[in-house]
Amino acid sequence: MKAIRPALLMLLLFTLICGGIYPAMVTGLAQICFPSQANGSLLTNQSGEVIGSALIGQPFSDPGYLWPRPSATGDFAYNPLASGGSNAGPTNPAYLRTVAERLQGLRAAGMQGPVAADLVQASASGLDPHISPSGAGLQVARIARVRGLSEAQVFRVITSHLEERQGGCMGAQRINVLAVNLELTTMKP
Repeated sequence: MKAIRPALLMLLLFTLICGGIYPAMVTGLAQICFPSQANGSLLTNQSGEVIGSALIGQPFSDPGYLWPRPSATGDFAYNPLASGGSNAGPTNPAYLRTVAERLQGLRAAGMQGPVAADLVQASASGLDPHISPSGAGLQVARIARVRGLSEAQVFRVITSHLEERQGGCMGAQRINVLAVNLELTTMKP
């Protein structure tokens, strides 16, 4: 009994510290210093309605919008509960068929020439909200034509949402699809 009592007291103390006090401090500090990020980096429309998160991709198939990177999360595209890649290698026949089908869909939509890999290959998480600047650039003509805008107007919207490499050295430049599409929604020809 002598050894159990201190062990139980330590269990209660560390449960209180690690399970209550520390998480409350971190949450409070995050809310004070980084409120947008702590609340999910939510994006809103003009009336203040939450449309989505800048951190999770959304499906867009309307030709008047920027199309995202494909999702590998199954039947419910961009489902964060099913986050994960397909784990199919570059020589997997099913993977090659999937990429070929995606490429065929882009060709049917009028995209010609070389296609950026991120328009036909899903990301490792299946939730990537970004595409490459080259992937976005390939879609400028289609979006401009459908929306009745000039290609220069669409290009300006896309480049205004260019995110640089993290810390200037990690990753690649990227475009947030949802942020671009929210701005495109507000534009009139």
